[in-house]
Amino acid sequence: MDHRAEVSDFLRTRRDRITPARAGILAGGRRRVPGLRREEVAMSAGISVEYYARIERGDLRGVSVEVLEAIARTLHLDEAESDHLHDLAEAAGPPTRRRPRPAQQAFPESLQRFVDAVSVPVWVRDRRMDVVAANPDARALYEPVLTDPAARGNTARFVFFSPAARIFFPDWEDNASGIVATLRTYAGQSPRDRRLSDLIGELATRSDDFRVRWAAHDVRHHRTGIKRIHHPEVGDLELAYEAMDFPAHPDWFMFGYTAAPGSPSEERLRLLGSLAEGAADADASGTLRSSTTG
Repeated sequence: MDHRAEVSDFLRTRRDRITPARAGILAGGRRRVPGLRREEVAMSAGISVEYYARIERGDLRGVSVEVLEAIARTLHLDEAESDHLHDLAEAAGPPTRRRPRPAQQAFPESLQRFVDAVSVPVWVRDRRMDVVAANPDARALYEPVLTDPAARGNTARFVFFSPAARIFFPDWEDNASGIVATLRTYAGQSPRDRRLSDLIGELATRSDDFRVRWAAHDVRHHRTGIKRIHHPEVGDLELAYEAMDFPAHPDWFMFGYTAAPGSPSEERLRLLGSLAEGAADADASGTLRSSTTG
């Protein structure tokens, strides 16, 4: 991505959505811009118009934390947007010398044992939306995603490339917007991640739905919420999810799904787990028969 253009577009789109009244600014007469003027942002943030204009042109080099926080307050940025602005400012500095991470990290066996031991669906993905691990319940829950040839084990590709996604995710619009906002957050945190840039380029090239959302410059933290799923085997599920970080593996994020006690979703999730267990037992029996007859 063009870093200066990213900074400029992000600040401009945030400025355009803030009305003078919301910012506590008295504005009279006709206005040529939908939101705040640059000089109004500068005045509210306590910096010169020339300095803010330089920042909005994409130059965040040397901008202090205090100025960034003043701009965030003026533009009413939420936590994810404020963090994104700070990430963009950090990326504007000289590249830091750090040991490069391996392009593909093997999922530790001990961590897989932990994931498998959890009694609810749990799966792990990286910043490129690739699923790197899952327990049996999660594999059963996300089987349409994991086996879809358009997705290749990637949740973003599934949402934007597979027609099945709009059936599997009844709230497809919200899911699509959330994935794009999360990817833009990751891009701000890891601007030199080639695999992430390649994925974003692929999505932008092949999907109009992705391009429209990417142009909005929205960002978000993907931490907790409700996921509605229409599963081909058990029907409609409404599940609460929680996201967890791995301090030792900052590129991975774990998601766990639960259903409200006594709800139809809990019953269907239990049924899905039984179906997955039955399929695993059948596979094991087939393998045993093959080995004994061979």
